Amino acid sequence: MRIEICQSYEALSLKAKEIVTSELGQHKALTLCAATGGSPTRMYELLVEEAGRQPELFSQFTVLKLDEWEESRWITRVRASRIYGTIRRSASIPEDRYIAFQSDPENPEAECERIQQILDQKGPIDICILGIGMNGHIALNEPAPSLHTNCHVAHLSQKSLQHPMIAGDTEKPGYGLTLGMANIFQSRLIILLINGIKKREITQAFLEQKISTELPASLLWLHPNVICLIDREAAHSSN
Repeated sequence: MRIEICQSYEALSLKAKEIVTSELGQHKALTLCAATGGSPTRMYELLVEEAGRQPELFSQFTVLKLDEWEESRWITRVRASRIYGTIRRSASIPEDRYIAFQSDPENPEAECERIQQILDQKGPIDICILGIGMNGHIALNEPAPSLHTNCHVAHLSQKSLQHPMIAGDTEKPGYGLTLGMANIFQSRLIILLINGIKKREITQAFLEQKISTELPASLLWLHPNVICLIDREAAHSSN
């Protein structure tokens, strides 16, 4: 794993954007798996700006959403999907190059099977953007004695239900839909973004390199190509 400590969240976001655009320059038809949450938001905004300057660079790539909350309230979906809509419009991504879980499926298990079949057909992910949860989860793979390999319905922990995206909602999602650990591990490149004082404690636990399913992000130490960008607030660096 390559770890870089960035001076600020803005510097972290810019570095991540530069990695993605460099990869797009070498392979325009790549598949980008994109996490929700605060950590990658600024990077997405920078990618949108870049798409305005270099639309051809974004003319062939596919976006795959990493996970999705159950749509317990319409505003939850609006909030979670706003940045993806912006990316789609700015980069002119057609429907067949935008893959996402339905947030209100009649059969959640069948919806997971649908996304898994698309992944199996299209091949592994080229770039997977990840954040880390306050409890060490990645995507909605929660701490547990064992983890799921493929797309699955996730039972959400209490810490995940405190996520800023839904913390103010009186009605919480009952479950999540998410890629599994094997789906993530098949990615050619993983970019893990960690920022903010609130992530300091889990960052220190992650950096201990003790691998456990009770800290799902720790399994990323086993992947051959991970770039981990951490801002100074999360790293608690004095240098």
